Amino acid sequence: MNRKPSILIIYTGGTIGMQRDENGTLIPFDFNSIEREFPAVRHLNVDIDVFKMPPIDSSNMKPERWVEIAHVVRDNYAQYDGFVILHGTDTMSYTASALSFMFENLAKPVVFTGSQIPMGIMRTDGRENLITAIEIASAQRDGLPIVPEVSLYFQNRLFRANRTSKVSAEALSAFDSRNYPPLAEVGVNIEYRVANIHYPDGWGEQGYMMPAELTVNEKFDTNVIVLKLFPGISEMTLRSMLSVSGLRGVIFETFGTGNAPTAEWFLNALSDAIARGIAIVNVTQCGEGAVDMELYETGLRLKNAGVICGYDMTTEAAVTKLMSLLGLGLSQEEVSRMMALSLRGESGQ
Repeated sequence: MNRKPSILIIYTGGTIGMQRDENGTLIPFDFNSIEREFPAVRHLNVDIDVFKMPPIDSSNMKPERWVEIAHVVRDNYAQYDGFVILHGTDTMSYTASALSFMFENLAKPVVFTGSQIPMGIMRTDGRENLITAIEIASAQRDGLPIVPEVSLYFQNRLFRANRTSKVSAEALSAFDSRNYPPLAEVGVNIEYRVANIHYPDGWGEQGYMMPAELTVNEKFDTNVIVLKLFPGISEMTLRSMLSVSGLRGVIFETFGTGNAPTAEWFLNALSDAIARGIAIVNVTQCGEGAVDMELYETGLRLKNAGVICGYDMTTEAAVTKLMSLLGLGLSQEEVSRMMALSLRGESGQ
């Protein structure tokens, strides 16, 4: 008799974890009673356990908490076939992106989800998001997980985690992945887009052995800022931001395909910062599309100044990737080299 897949739900906080009591007050939802609250879960034929972390509003999320979440996965990795992480929507893409860079040798599903409406409200989107996330995390083919990477499920679509951004504060389809197609689309059936999913080398081949040990890169350097370019930015403003004490990295949100002013003072300010050891990564302000620093003169001059091309990375992925690389204690040259590589499928270069 085949063993049922086992799933660990990790609750970190967020709207999905709230319900109303008899007085109408929002109180924490008891996920230990999930099968009683949602009988449909029983039909998934999955063993479910729950690990409840002290809940926080996701606006208070920070790298120390990312490490705690990653440790829960690592410490329970051998006992479960997949993991579902319940998280507040506001910073979910940051946490999900961070974990994608933290895990080495990941070969099991880690699915993030949440909701826009509290679980205890009649028309909550959390019920479907949670049940489907469990089904995806437990899905196997030929004894191997179908989606062995960090992903984010929301409103009928499964995305690569480090390709997502929250795009709506009110719509139930709150997340999108505009530069990479979904890993799965959910209707009557779950249609997995296998060609879009990342699989380790040799996956599914005869004699393939799953990595036995999951390791966690848990050091982050938070001396990073996001600098959004705008028409009229002054030299004093730019130099002040680049002169922040201890600054090690900048995610530079530029125009269009990576363009910026060509004034000498502007380029000199960037060059001076890079000369001081600050890594500057060029990502576009646009919701979709990629940076191409050789398409126009403005982008080419940034490249010649030493600015790193971020290609089509989201700001969330760029921030967490840069924090992670800086935390490894790498040289400026090595950080620049690795920022320009796709380490977890976060960019399409």
